[in-house]
Amino acid sequence: MVRDFEGKVAVVTGAASGIGFGLAERFAQEGMNVVLADVEQQALDEAVQALRRQEHDVIGVLTDVRKAESVEALAQKTLDTYGKVHILCNNAGVAAGAPNTWDYTLRDWEWVMGVNFYGVVHGVHTFVPIMLKQDEEGHIVNTSSVWGLVSRGGTLYGVSKFAVMRLTEGLYYDLQAAGAKVRCSVLCPGAIATKIAVSGRNRPPELQNPDAPVLSAEEEQRRRAEVVARWQEMGMPPAQVAQIVLDAIKEERFYILTHPGVTEGVRVRMEDIINQRNPSPRDFPLALGGNVGAPQGGAG
Repeated sequence: MVRDFEGKVAVVTGAASGIGFGLAERFAQEGMNVVLADVEQQALDEAVQALRRQEHDVIGVLTDVRKAESVEALAQKTLDTYGKVHILCNNAGVAAGAPNTWDYTLRDWEWVMGVNFYGVVHGVHTFVPIMLKQDEEGHIVNTSSVWGLVSRGGTLYGVSKFAVMRLTEGLYYDLQAAGAKVRCSVLCPGAIATKIAVSGRNRPPELQNPDAPVLSAEEEQRRRAEVVARWQEMGMPPAQVAQIVLDAIKEERFYILTHPGVTEGVRVRMEDIINQRNPSPRDFPLALGGNVGAPQGGAG
C-alpha cells in the first residue's frame, strides 16, 4: 500500500494535458519525482516547464505508447534518472468517431486500440516486472472509462475501454496470487475537461483515413477550439480526478469512479445479463449536470 509519496517516483502517460497532467501535478505536489510521457512534444515541453516553475522535480519523455520499444525507452529513461518507479499511470487515450459500428475503418481500429489498449499492454508488460523486482510497495492505475462499464454508442472507444477493464481485473488477481507488494486500480472517468475529443491532432499520418474531410488550418483550429470549450464547460476538472485517484491509491480501491451516476447503468447492464434479456436502451447521468455520449473526436 502506497501512502507515503515523498521521494517516490511516478510515471504518467498522456501527461501533457487533461487527466494525465492533473495526475502528474498532484503526484508532484505530494513530493514525488514525476516522469511525464506524451506523444505531443510541444505540449509535453510546456507541461514539464509548468511543473518546474512550481519547483517540482519532473522530466518529460516523448513516448508513443502504441510502440513497445517506445515504452521500453520510457522505462529506461525513468530508471536512468530516478532509479525506480513506484506509481505507473497508463493513461494515454484517444477517440475516433463513426455513425455506426460498421463505419469505423480498419485504420480507426488500429489507432484507437493501439493507444487505448496496447498502450496499457505495453505499460504493464514493461513496468510490472521492474516494479516486482524492486520488491517495494507500488501501484498501477490503468485508465478505462465509464464506457468500460456500460454499453451504448461509441463502439470502438467502448471496446478499447472494456479491454482495459478486463486486463486490469486480470492483473489484480495475478498480483494478489503472487503476493506482490504492487497493487492496481482501474480509473473509469465520465465527462472530464480534457482534449480527447480532438485527439485526432496526434493521429499518425499512416493511420489517417484517406477520404477524411480536409479542412483549412483556420477551420480546423476553430472546430477544435469549439469542441474543447464544450468539454471544458461540462467536464470535471482534471485536478479533481487526480485527487480522487490519489485517495483511491491510499485506500487500495480497485474501481475508481468519478461520476457515481454510472452505477445505475452498471446495475441495468448486469440485470440484462443475469436475466438474459436484450440490452436496455437506458440513459444515466455520466457528467456533472446531465448525460454525455462517448468521446467522438479524432476523426483525423
